[in-house]
Amino acid sequence: MGLTLALIREAHARIKDKIKRTPVLTSATLDAQARARLFFKCENFQKVGAFKARGATNAVFLLSDEEARRGVATHSSGNHAAALARAAALRGIPAHIVMPNNASRAKQAAVARYGGRIVLCEPTLAARESTCARLVADTGAALIHPYDDVRVMAGQGTTAVELLESIPELDLLLCPVGGGGHLSGVAVAGKSLKPSIRIVGVEPAGADDAYRSFKAGHIIPSVNPQTIADGLRSSLGKHTFPEIQRYVDEIVTVSEESIVRAMRTIWEVMKIIIEPSAAVPYAALLEDKLNIADKRVGIILSGGNLDLDTLPWAKPCG
Repeated sequence: MGLTLALIREAHARIKDKIKRTPVLTSATLDAQARARLFFKCENFQKVGAFKARGATNAVFLLSDEEARRGVATHSSGNHAAALARAAALRGIPAHIVMPNNASRAKQAAVARYGGRIVLCEPTLAARESTCARLVADTGAALIHPYDDVRVMAGQGTTAVELLESIPELDLLLCPVGGGGHLSGVAVAGKSLKPSIRIVGVEPAGADDAYRSFKAGHIIPSVNPQTIADGLRSSLGKHTFPEIQRYVDEIVTVSEESIVRAMRTIWEVMKIIIEPSAAVPYAALLEDKLNIADKRVGIILSGGNLDLDTLPWAKPCG
């Protein structure tokens, strides 16, 4: 079954008392630089520090009591891992989390704080999937995929529902894209609520499988992605790609330099902490990739989790 606005609205009703309704912030300084009105949906203020709380919570609370009793499992570089651990804790069930051994210490610590049982593996998709499959076989836990799951996608789509309720006059909506769970949910919600809105996915040039897949009309898996935006290194899934094909208007890519500059600009001007993946949509404006003059642009700041000891502009001491 594909994703629908009805499923997204049901997800919102199910999770709204378990997540935050995050604020929409503006900046006159950034508006002037962009020559447009920018509206930032701040999922960096969400529970666990990222939009992933929405999809994970929806999926966990859709499980039957029998399914839930055996716990849940997933593989994730960090934000979905923490979100699933938190959702499982809210329901009082175990969470088995496979993480690559190069996942940031901050994200591993977050999973542990929520009670997730971490299993480390080699930092490849094959290793993540095989390790997670063994965990599911050994424990009987329900697999909650980090993005390629309609339950997760429906939860992520609630971001756009809230944004358009707050700012219904948006002309464009920019969302980062990795595996596509967030972008697919946002696109279905956005186009269903406002058919005239333009939905744009933005991803790093060093992990441009979504851009290439969108152009080709079929999934081209990511191979050895190279980007500071660690949350966007995944390949599109069989559930996310059809919704992206159907509802997304355009996907653009941005350089690593622009991602860092966008991240630093938002830190300095808006005084809020975002992670590299969250800076990717604003980086598209810095590169003038889109015609946004005099338009009202929604920008999803997807999360704020990162290792503060390894900031991209920090210089070593000594």
